[in-house]
Amino acid sequence: MMVGKRQPSPSGQAGPAAVPLYGFQPPVGTPYGLEVSTVEDFFAQHDDWPWSPPRPGRAAFHYLIAVTEGELRHDVDHLTRIVAPGQWLWVRPGHALCWHPPGAARGPFILFEPDVLRSDIARLLAPLTAHEAPAVLSPHPDDAAWLQQTALQLLDEHRALGRRPLDVHHALRRSLLESLLLRLANAPGITPADTSTGRSRDATYGRFTDALELHFRELHQAADYAELLGCSVRTLSRAARETTGKGVREVIDERRLLEARRLLGSARWDARSVAGHLGFTDPANFGRFFRDRTGLTPAAFAARDTTTHP
Repeated sequence: MMVGKRQPSPSGQAGPAAVPLYGFQPPVGTPYGLEVSTVEDFFAQHDDWPWSPPRPGRAAFHYLIAVTEGELRHDVDHLTRIVAPGQWLWVRPGHALCWHPPGAARGPFILFEPDVLRSDIARLLAPLTAHEAPAVLSPHPDDAAWLQQTALQLLDEHRALGRRPLDVHHALRRSLLESLLLRLANAPGITPADTSTGRSRDATYGRFTDALELHFRELHQAADYAELLGCSVRTLSRAARETTGKGVREVIDERRLLEARRLLGSARWDARSVAGHLGFTDPANFGRFFRDRTGLTPAAFAARDTTTHP
């Protein structure tokens, strides 16, 4: 149906440290990087995958589920989220994910690649598409019914392939998606975009954070990301410094540390598995990395964090 191919992790490891990356693979004939279905159809068409047994993974695309009935349980970044009717689940590219058994959840299921959005709309939506934005969204009461109806209109248009010219069909799908996301950006907990900042700088840093979320496990140097993005290290460093006040390496290390805290805490991984997952060739090096930034050894952090989330 949608996520299709599973790719091995770059490290090629087996066991708990191997978290496969799911690429976007819509059905034959579906135009462009956008697919719309329902969560109940997804469960019906994948009755033995990927939750039997549940397996962790990562996606290279966004997906949203608007729960209209029942209750959806879904792990995002190693924490189990419970999504009630009226709420939306958003899994962003690079987030660790794991499905739970289907249950009675119902509602529209929207999947799209980042480049489906027009660049001007993507800038406005940056706070909503950011990797640190909430995984579970509770829309403003004034927006809830409109959002649900628009999601259903998007589903209807997606299923209307062949009724009108392909370029018109795609333009309608993209317009409905962008309208829905712009309204969803009004949800509590989403900070409005600052449109006064420089566009080229924001675009560079945004592309960097997208790449970082997918590759922080195996790429750890500013030069790695500059090469990936086709810019100079100086340009990337300036974008990071102006946007966050931090250097590129510091941003990379903070993302690796966040993942380590999540895995050692709520996910209960051991330090050796976390070290391998994050690209450390020696667990002792990981121990020093973690201790220098938290003041605790991985084991001490895991013991302290048994009753709290990272």
